[in-house]
Amino acid sequence: MASTRWSRRRARKAVRRSLTRFEVRLRSAHPGIGFTARITATVLTEPPYPSPVEEIAGAVRTTLRETANEVSKKCDPADLATARDVCGQHLARRRQLPTDPPVEFTAALTLDLLPDDRAAVAALLAAQRRQAVTDILRQQKTHALASELAVPAALLARWIERDNADWTQLPDFAEKVDTIAEVFARHRPENERSVEHEAVEVLREFLASFPDHTQKRMLYTLLAAGMDSAQRPHHAAKAQALVNGHAAAEPEGAS
Repeated sequence: MASTRWSRRRARKAVRRSLTRFEVRLRSAHPGIGFTARITATVLTEPPYPSPVEEIAGAVRTTLRETANEVSKKCDPADLATARDVCGQHLARRRQLPTDPPVEFTAALTLDLLPDDRAAVAALLAAQRRQAVTDILRQQKTHALASELAVPAALLARWIERDNADWTQLPDFAEKVDTIAEVFARHRPENERSVEHEAVEVLREFLASFPDHTQKRMLYTLLAAGMDSAQRPHHAAKAQALVNGHAAAEPEGAS
């Protein structure tokens, strides 16, 4: 009996020594940059074990290496705190070796970056910041240019400002400039692609489909009346001002 207790104690200690703070190199979400981890496993099943202690310890280490790699390869090395939480919580779950009877174990780990990996992360972040600034400036320039060229007069001015522009060969304003400006007018940044902006676009196209002054005056009058019925007097007043503006712009003798 004493011999059996002693052999169990020796097996327990041998497993504990084999599974205390073994090192692992883990992948990250960025190829070439990895984590370094020290894992300590705890076997919960009491001896005797179904296999020699060395085999049990080796199987536990292999399982934990594979398990840690599966979760670490989705972690960003630039966010080390989150990677530590995610990997630590994942390894803390209870697992079993497919032995008969099964051997149950859990683990804890410390996660860090080696100096070379820290330098690689710093270089990566610096490159991302430079690229972000370049992208933002390019997007701002694109949006500003699109907004400017959505106005036919501005588009024509750009055309005239070209080097060696021939004033005697101006483009057909109605057919070319208006068409090109219309394409730019349809441009919408991501933050403006909402239902409200789409509704404004539909309404603009609808109103533009009635070129006659009398028709426009009727449409704006109906729009103002609808806003007034919806208890939006401020908007109704703005719509009424548009009605008055179209009336003033109507040529003399128009019906």
